[in-house]
Amino acid sequence: MKYLTFIRHSESYRESGPPPALLDAMGKFVQKSLKDGTLVDTGGLLPTADGVRVRLTRGKITVTDGPFTESKEVVGGWAILSVASKAEAVRIATEFMELHRKHWPEFEGESELRGMFDPGMGP
Repeated sequence: MKYLTFIRHSESYRESGPPPALLDAMGKFVQKSLKDGTLVDTGGLLPTADGVRVRLTRGKITVTDGPFTESKEVVGGWAILSVASKAEAVRIATEFMELHRKHWPEFEGESELRGMFDPGMGP
């Protein structure tokens, strides 16, 4: 099964960026996960200042340029996992957050994990 996981945190972390030790540890984690096949794809996201929101409310579409100052937390990065079970996906997401705890102790955030529909599946 495939899972989408994304990390959500305060956008203020972008001001200084992650510590070099975390970047190094994440690089090793990503390479290992790509090699063992549990990681399908991954990426980081640019700040909301570079983003746009397209919203549909009451039949009207509005387009709003970033930054999104009303947001307390933003999605900073994402990954698609291919695993045999939800438990394995949780283990991988937990291991990724453990890298943050170890190499960036002041970091606070969360990783959300969502199962993905396979082609032909539906609610």
